[in-house]
Amino acid sequence: MTLTIGQAAPEFNLMDQHGTNVALSSFKGKKNVVVLFYPFAFSGICTGELCALRDDLAAFQNDNVQLLAVSCDPMYAQRAFAEQEGYKFPVLADFWPHGAAAKAYGVFNEERGCAIRGTFVIDKEG
Repeated sequence: MTLTIGQAAPEFNLMDQHGTNVALSSFKGKKNVVVLFYPFAFSGICTGELCALRDDLAAFQNDNVQLLAVSCDPMYAQRAFAEQEGYKFPVLADFWPHGAAAKAYGVFNEERGCAIRGTFVIDKEG
């Protein structure tokens, strides 16, 4: 499935690195959301990508915008990754059902069993 501009964003409810469920709908009417899918925690390019966001977080997250990073890694791997790299934004586990959110957004690689890189900007209306 490929998303098109103006299409409603698929709902998801994923666990963050602290074990808290994060539903996309919880931001509806409150904040714009940037959802960033990446392949794997602890991999070189993904770490660099998320560290760049960490280092310039004010440009991506504020009172009107929430950044959410998503991969198919389990919550415990996301926690270790976020703690090691000092991420102050939610790092979500699309682990089970495996890759369901990535599939809904059209960024799941079936052969590798992971999300491919994809960034989605979702307005307050979803």
